[in-house]
Formats: sequence, C-alpha cells, structure tokens
Amino acid sequence: MAFAITQTCCADASCVSVCPVNCIHPTPDEPDFGRTEMLYIDPGTCIDCGACADACPVDAIFPAGDLTGPLRAYEEINAQYYADRDVLTEAAVAPNFHRWAPPEFKRVLPSDFAPLDVAVVGTGPAGMYAVEDLLLHTNARVTLIDRLPVPGGLIRYGVAPDHPSTKKIGETFARFHDHPRLRLRLGVAAGPELAGRHDAVIYAVGATEARRLGVPGEDLPGSLPAASVVGWYNGHPDIAPDAVDLSAERVVVVGTGNVALDIARILTAEPDALAGTPIAPAALARLRSGEVREVVLLARRGPSEAAYTRPELLALAARGNVVVDAHDPRVAAAIDAASPEDKAALLRGIPRETVDWSAPPPDGVRRIVLRFHSAPVAFTGDTEVRGVRVTGPDGEVEIGAGRVVRAAGFRGAPVPGLPFDEATGTVPNVAGRVEAGTYVAGWIKRGPSGGIGANKACARETVGALLADAVAGRLRTRGPRRRPAKLLRRG
Repeated sequence: MAFAITQTCCADASCVSVCPVNCIHPTPDEPDFGRTEMLYIDPGTCIDCGACADACPVDAIFPAGDLTGPLRAYEEINAQYYADRDVLTEAAVAPNFHRWAPPEFKRVLPSDFAPLDVAVVGTGPAGMYAVEDLLLHTNARVTLIDRLPVPGGLIRYGVAPDHPSTKKIGETFARFHDHPRLRLRLGVAAGPELAGRHDAVIYAVGATEARRLGVPGEDLPGSLPAASVVGWYNGHPDIAPDAVDLSAERVVVVGTGNVALDIARILTAEPDALAGTPIAPAALARLRSGEVREVVLLARRGPSEAAYTRPELLALAARGNVVVDAHDPRVAAAIDAASPEDKAALLRGIPRETVDWSAPPPDGVRRIVLRFHSAPVAFTGDTEVRGVRVTGPDGEVEIGAGRVVRAAGFRGAPVPGLPFDEATGTVPNVAGRVEAGTYVAGWIKRGPSGGIGANKACARETVGALLADAVAGRLRTRGPRRRPAKLLRRG
C-alpha cells in the first residue's frame, strides 16, 4: 500500500531526504520545487516503508488506503501528479526507483573554521530554519531573539487554530531552544549594539504590514486588516481581545488567499468545534456570542486563478456550507470546463446561487459565499462600514456588510538600520546578503510568498552567503564583549 501526502504538507522536503527510493517529488534540486502547492508521492514507486511519515513535521503523510473523508481525494491527487509528467523512472532496470541527481557539495568549510557568534532575529520558520542550519552544520554559537514573549512567529500567531497538524512543526523548531550553543532571548527587541557584538546578524522578521487596497473608505471603523483578525483569534499580544467586533450578520473578506479562507472558516465555524484548539479564549467567547452568519470572499479573478491553494479549497468545500455566487456567467463556465488538476474543478459540487445582496443573510445557517470576478470599488458608510461597493458584469453593486476584512496580502516593514525597498516591502539583498555581516531570510528577504517549507531553502541560501563571507574573511571585527543583557533593549 503506497503512502500519500495530504492537505497539511509544508513542503520543506524533510520527507524527501529519508525516502530510500526517491519517490517524493519535486525535490529541492528540481525546477518545480517551490512552485507546486505541495509534494507528491509516486504510488507506483513507493515501497510502503513509512520513513516519510515518520520524518514529516506536520503529520501530512498517511497510507493511502487509510485516508477517509476529504483526505480520500489525496490518493488521486498524488497519483495525478505523476500521470501528468515524465517522472524519469528507470522502470526497465529498477521499477521501484527514481533516478537520483548527481551529488553536490555546495559548501566547503576549512577544517580550522573558527566558531562564529551569530544573532538570529525572529523565531518564526525562516529564523528557525536558519538556526537549525547553523547548529547542525556548523560550530556556531547562536543568540535567538524575539520581541514577543512566546516563540513561534508565524507558526504560533499566523496558522489558524483549527490546523493543529501545521502548528505541530513548532515542536520540531522548539527542540533547538535548549541546544547548548543557543541562547534564547524573548520579550526583547534587537538593539543597535547587536551587530557590534556578533560576527553576523540574520534578520528573519517576516512581513507583518497589510497591503493597502487604495479604495475610498478603507480606513473606516469596521474595516480591519487580516493580520489583526488572525492575531486576534491566535491571541497575539499586540492585538486586543476585543479588537474584532462580531455584531454584524455579514462580513466581507477582500481576497481569496489561504489567509482569507482561514478567516472565513473560523468566523463561520461552530464554536464548540474550536473549543479543543489553541484559539484564544477571548476570541472563542466572542464567536459564541457573535452574530456572523455569512462571510463573503471577494476574488478579483475567476475560480481557476484565485489565490488559494487546492488543498485549502478542498478542505473548505468539504465543510458543506460553501456557496458560489453565480452573478457572473463566466464563473459557471470556468467550473464546468475545468480539467481535473484545475482548482475550479473542486467547485463542481458546490451550490451556485445568485445572491440578493440587498437582503440579510438567510436565517439558521452559517455559510461562506465565494464571489469571483468582483473587486471592491469603495467601502460605504458614514461613521463606520455599512457595505462594500463591488464590480460585476452588469456594473457596480453594493453588498451590505457591517464588517470588512482586508486580506489582499502582506508587506514587510522597515528594519531600523537596514535599507528598505518601499515598492517591494523587502530589505534589498543578494542571496540574503545585505552586506557582509548583515543578512535577511524569509518574507523580509523575498516578499510574502511561499509557505512554511519555502523558508527552509531560503534560510539555507542566506546561511550559505554568511558562511562564504566568513571563509573569505569579509565579516566585521567585533568589539569587546559585554554582558548578554546589554546586547538588547526592551521592546
């Protein structure tokens, strides 16, 4: 019985390195790596050893025959990946083997390489992959810094509470917190002395600012950035417990990325179903007393081009409370004509309705409405949001809504002392190098793209640039040592 990779795949390739028959693709040295939504197991090559399931940090791999419910579709999803392309099997010689790429040794450190003192700012995935690389593959001493009192970054405060398998990767990262060559400093912010007291500093501070929509009324009360809603239900210390008012019957979410789907799913979930998750207690209490019955997801493009991934849409569609707004005939045509690997094909069994936006949501149900080919023109209301005027095939229409969540993407914020590109919201760099001794990793390096696993290759590239500078003697000379507490300032 072959194994199959399912919805929560983080694509960090931990499974690839342990597979004895190289049947998990794309691998980090293949062109498709980082471009596919997940990794896939070839059912014709898998020898059912289970090594991949043991190595998976997010519990995403199971025997295909054991999959039930919405996960059952992943047996076919894994197989389809290989049916659609040449996977370079050596069937005539070794039917249970995919060809391996030639071995590469991209790093060579001298035998007398002196231990480095490296500071890593940020305990999210990018920072922790950098820490892992430094501790496992070099003799560096690492100071790990986070301004928040609890480590985890995106894993702790960005992943939805009903995705416990995804959050589990935090346990993999946490094993390094007690490493003998690591000092963990929480609840403090990087101060100006940091660079002068370490051989190198890696900034992995993410992208936390909301991308502006540029429409009238965007700043009205009742209009919230997605980061505030996500931080609210995850108990982020920067977000007040009462930051999200759920007294509106209808909420419009601008955007259809995975974060938008998370928000729609949480706001329409039965509170009892969230009671056993790490959702913030204050958020759960508000959901119990809230009045939200409908969340409308606005997508500028059609169902084939929407930003969400197939696994997230598949999970959402399986809930049974999703409706496709049939206001535009192009939507039905795209769904009906979609090929099996097209995201639009997953919407074939979803009810289609032409919604009357002048009426309140239907009584007795909590539902999510997907409205495609529709962009916000303005948020309406005098003292607070009362609706959203949106585009449509027959002109503009107003959707009455008491709350709007702007989930159109994120951008990085300037880091004191570092250059900043306002257009991209990133720190300018070359392979993670800002200058010798100063480096970036993660979204502040490359922009808000890619999931958790994308940060592994990103961090490895950055650490590689750091080590190359160290070997070449380009790192700055440190000043005299001071006590650790003076390396940082209180946030």
